[in-house]
Amino acid sequence: MSKYKIFTQKPSKVTFDMADGVFELEMEALSSIGAQIIEVDAKSEDDFIEAARQADALIARGRIITRKIIENLEDCKVISLGSVGADAVDVHAATDHNIPVTNVPDTFIEEVADHAMMLILATYRRLVVLDRMSRDGRWGEGRPKLSTIPRLYGRTLGFIAFGHVARLTARRAAPFGVTMIAYDPYIEELQMSEYGVEPVSLTELLQRSDIVSMHAPSTAEAHHMLTTEHFKMMKNEALLINTGRGPTIDESALVKALDNGSIAGAGLDVLETEPPKPDNPLLKMDNVILTPHVASASRRMGPETRRRVGQELALVLSGKWPRACVNPHVLPNTQLKRWQPFSMERGPGSD
Repeated sequence: MSKYKIFTQKPSKVTFDMADGVFELEMEALSSIGAQIIEVDAKSEDDFIEAARQADALIARGRIITRKIIENLEDCKVISLGSVGADAVDVHAATDHNIPVTNVPDTFIEEVADHAMMLILATYRRLVVLDRMSRDGRWGEGRPKLSTIPRLYGRTLGFIAFGHVARLTARRAAPFGVTMIAYDPYIEELQMSEYGVEPVSLTELLQRSDIVSMHAPSTAEAHHMLTTEHFKMMKNEALLINTGRGPTIDESALVKALDNGSIAGAGLDVLETEPPKPDNPLLKMDNVILTPHVASASRRMGPETRRRVGQELALVLSGKWPRACVNPHVLPNTQLKRWQPFSMERGPGSD
């Protein structure tokens, strides 16, 4: 008989990071504590509640873990996410019930920083437009297109939120000779200075930046952090990059800013609605480069994420504090004997 029962929603199809019904990588850490992972093929929220009511832990996958679900859990000790963002869990409800929510904030940050730097370079040098020109017999249009654009060296790159990914992106950007600034009220100035980044207000960042790189998570505070009034502050030749979360940007306002020339272009890995609807104007804009929310993807990402989920669950179920916790101020469950809390960055910087 299993000592701990961990429940998760069965996905509607095999996913890139959690193979359907196969949990060998998670069990590398969980088998030694007598844990069992149970997939629930729940058709509704109520079905999931009925099946998982006595869960010792949940893996948040395939179903949003709502307040209603959390309030009906009888003895849940931890909810684990295989992502950086915590969109799939009502974190406030978990906190109210003293349930730590774990995530994986450092498993694939190298990949996301690579992708952010790729979008910066590709968008700045108009890669997609030039590729199309080359294929469409418009070879001679390429040089005039770039001749109106200043060189990247000496331009200003501004980071909105300066967490893990933004810091690694700054390391990649520094050799290109850009000036770097950042807005993040949760990060100390000394932490930014270490990366050669100057802390500024959001208004100053928007006014000074030639490239704005968004890294804020999808929180209530960061929802539509950039909208029409912010795009009006930006330079007409400025570019917007987003490898964070789509809802941090008012997409309708972005479309208007791109269409009326308030800003020059955008490189987006995330959108407000994913996948985008076929009539989304961004899909037809030459001054936009889109990738399908793949910044974290690599051969390493899936397996390491799954191992980390198992490790975090095993730590908490063994009475220890997890390595990464979205809500680190939860009170210890009385059944857990050896909690070892540690300080974590809070707020928009924690990408």
